[in-house]
Amino acid sequence: MKLILLGTNGWFDTETGNTPCVLLQTEQFDVIFDAGYGFTKVDRYIDGSKPVYLFLSHFHLDHLIGLHTLPKNHFPRGLTILGQPGTKDALNELLGPPFSVPLSTHRYPVQIQELMNGTRPHLPFNLTALPLVHSGPCLGYRLETNGKVVTYCTDTGYCENAVTLAHQADLFMTECALAPGAEPHPGWPHLNPAEAARIAVEAQAQRLILIHFDPTQYPTLSHRKLAEEEARKIFPQSFAGYDGMEFSLK
Repeated sequence: MKLILLGTNGWFDTETGNTPCVLLQTEQFDVIFDAGYGFTKVDRYIDGSKPVYLFLSHFHLDHLIGLHTLPKNHFPRGLTILGQPGTKDALNELLGPPFSVPLSTHRYPVQIQELMNGTRPHLPFNLTALPLVHSGPCLGYRLETNGKVVTYCTDTGYCENAVTLAHQADLFMTECALAPGAEPHPGWPHLNPAEAARIAVEAQAQRLILIHFDPTQYPTLSHRKLAEEEARKIFPQSFAGYDGMEFSLK
């Protein structure tokens, strides 16, 4: 299995990267986490030979804006979009006249599944979805397949659900919107590198990947390296993500 970071910025695109999107490739299926503008690069990696599953964390535009490029993709084995209750209505409004192309018009089948509390959708992998702490409803995901665990948690402040989702994860991806030492806004929770590392320690994760960098606080990639250094003081296996970065899960 291979993990590819396609978008590692939060909020808006800059020369440091696109907004959030992560691709997990396995022999049986492809999984995408979030659809920021990094999603526009998906067709460079997916050949359409496997079913595709797209997990949406929440409805802020930096996590959805790439969906307007869906028509250029070809997923003959089908695209399943999964998210919180209300996902179908939100996408039908966003991806329809006058804003974009309706999902029903694509040349491949698209299915939307809303993840209700306690439900276990029929998927070719084990999935846990739990609410995170943000300005509005937001889900974090834990995916277990081929003996490996991959966790995706953004956008969020520190919370016990993030620790639960990342428990002994082989790869734990979480946000680092705030610069080292920055305090979160009480109405708009996010993490700084030390808080992200704290979650990784408490969860006994194997590797921490920092993503979703606020470009106003991280204007260059060198600023991300400072976040990596800060996180490694607490959790040595920390990595500051950048667009195009790859991780292997053997």
